[in-house]
Amino acid sequence: MSTPPPPMPQTAAPDWQASAGAPQPGYTSPIPVVRTHLGHALVSEWTKIKSVRSTVWTLGVFALLVLGIGTLTGLVVSSSDPDLGGESPLALGFFGLLLGAMCIITLGVLTTASEYGTGMIRTTMVACPSRARVLTAKALVFFLIAFVVTLVCATLVGFLHVALLESHNATAPSGEEWLKGTVGVSLYVALLGTLSLAIGSIIRHSAGAITLMIGAVLAPLVIALFMFSSSLQDVQQALFEYSIPNQMSIFYANSLTESGPSGWDPLWIMLVAAAAALAGAFALLEKRDV
Repeated sequence: MSTPPPPMPQTAAPDWQASAGAPQPGYTSPIPVVRTHLGHALVSEWTKIKSVRSTVWTLGVFALLVLGIGTLTGLVVSSSDPDLGGESPLALGFFGLLLGAMCIITLGVLTTASEYGTGMIRTTMVACPSRARVLTAKALVFFLIAFVVTLVCATLVGFLHVALLESHNATAPSGEEWLKGTVGVSLYVALLGTLSLAIGSIIRHSAGAITLMIGAVLAPLVIALFMFSSSLQDVQQALFEYSIPNQMSIFYANSLTESGPSGWDPLWIMLVAAAAALAGAFALLEKRDV
């Protein structure tokens, strides 16, 4: 019976095996390694918001409402041959923009809240651990999209109404009226959408945040209409003055009240409200789990 061969002597592993996984001297990775910044987050959020169907649907319905109702209103007014008494024809764009703002509110909420519903927010936070950077990118991308789309639609409707009603004793809008009726109201609607985005981040529930924002738009005006008691007149007046529909109408110089905000005041009010909501969203985002 033969004896087994003696075991082979143990030898030290070569240097390349002992340091497996460590970069070798002179090796350069073909994948560029760069420090991430806000620009990368902006590109990521732009890619996401343009690739989902909700963006196309909400902005498409927004454009349809603003342009469709604006065109219909202009045609009806021009065909009835009224005397506008020297008023600016830009005011007719208010009706379509008020309804269209509901679409901007919806898109603002979905920009943040929908990711919590699908769980996509976890992937987003893994790709970009800086939560403040993620929310900043979302807010900036959404604000610019909402502003540009609203500006284009409001300007087209304004030119259409001026062309249709120039022979109906309507005064040509001044430069300030054009600025408020296009850029001013577009900034206001974009800020309203940004406020909705912040509320969506705070609540993290699409349906709840959309309901809350639509209630904030319509409830003050509806509640004020049913305040018949004389003791509530001051409250009723305040609800009328600071309701979002009335503040939007101020950009067209046809306020529902004779007092309250005027000029560019509604823009500053909405700016403060959106900033406060975003500050709350930032604070909660850092404290809560995703």
